[in-house]
Amino acid sequence: MTQTPTENSADNVRQFTVNEDDDGIRLDRWFKRNLPQVGFATVSRWARTGQIRVDGKRAKPEDRLAAGQVLRVPPGGEDTAPRKSAPRVRTLSPEQIAEARDMVIRETPTAIVLNKPPGLATQGGSKTTKHVDGLLDAFVTDERTPRPRLVHRLDKDTSGVLLIARTPGSAASFSKRFASRSARKVYWALVVGVPQLAEGVIDAPLAKQPGTGGEKMHIDEENGAAAKTRYRVVDRAGQRAAWVELEPLTGRTHQLRVHMAAIGHPIVGDGKYGGQDAFLTGAISRKMHLHARRLIITEPKAGEGAKNKEGGGKLDVTAELPHHFAASMEALGFDPSLSDASPLREETPEKSAEEKKQAARRHFKQARKETRAPRRARGAANPKAKAKPKPKAKPGLKAGSKPKPKGGSKGARR
Repeated sequence: MTQTPTENSADNVRQFTVNEDDDGIRLDRWFKRNLPQVGFATVSRWARTGQIRVDGKRAKPEDRLAAGQVLRVPPGGEDTAPRKSAPRVRTLSPEQIAEARDMVIRETPTAIVLNKPPGLATQGGSKTTKHVDGLLDAFVTDERTPRPRLVHRLDKDTSGVLLIARTPGSAASFSKRFASRSARKVYWALVVGVPQLAEGVIDAPLAKQPGTGGEKMHIDEENGAAAKTRYRVVDRAGQRAAWVELEPLTGRTHQLRVHMAAIGHPIVGDGKYGGQDAFLTGAISRKMHLHARRLIITEPKAGEGAKNKEGGGKLDVTAELPHHFAASMEALGFDPSLSDASPLREETPEKSAEEKKQAARRHFKQARKETRAPRRARGAANPKAKAKPKPKAKPGLKAGSKPKPKGGSKGARR
């Protein structure tokens, strides 16, 4: 957000240039993000009376803004009603700051990429006080720096690539890519036994298992949500264990763990879904062997205005294995150089804005056709419904009789 300097912004009209991070945001959301002291009622009143202008034109609260546009905001407008205070930055100890910094494997203008260790939760809970989200304050350098935000999650015992967004705008952009499945994640796992097929797709819907408080998932063919996982066997240690690559095609809770256990090859160390059969004897660690090895995602552009754009390319990050996973790979004779964790599915290019508009138009036209068809069918089945009603007879005339012409009969006129 760029503000045009004024002598006293409380008594003068303010001007802001919409930056790349706010591109596409609604006007009312822009105020909530950049001027939270101005309430929605005030924004609506200003818009209704024409006091808010975007590039000199009147604007509505629901209008979308574009990067580079100039927003005119009248003076004042501070909401006197009690509002929730902005979340305060936690004061972290030097050890906590060092722990957060040690996880960083890549930093860009829009993202911070971490290599999350196993055993560290992504978010807090009723009994979880130490988590990644609580360490993100280590990346807030001053009061003008927005607090980084989580974009997705990893299970507590799963290690690997975890993407953090630097700003609210980049968080929204990354979230859309995860939701549309254009973000591509490849996991490495060690599983008990060797799948019969060297590669394939596990298609099994998942639901929360009753009686577990929602902490455990199970396959539910009737009521479960669609869940698909593509897998490939990279190497095998006889019939004892296999090293597999997993790519989730959907994003359900514990999806990879449930799917591998369902085909009879639980992830090594996953006692929750594999029971005692999930543990190998010897030098193999009892920790879970599931690691988010690689993430490929399109990065949003950053920078204020159209002349200062950074990013916007492909963010491709690989996370090193944790110690116990690397040690188990060595004990089983697996060579990590055999795979670069390339995505297993063919890449689907993202649609352009024009392609999305055309698809929306086609969808709308098809929906209209489907709506008209039943109406036409009903009309054909009931032709009387469309028949025009007979005109009512004028007062003094019998139904079906014609009124006499004015001026008498034809003979009288002659």
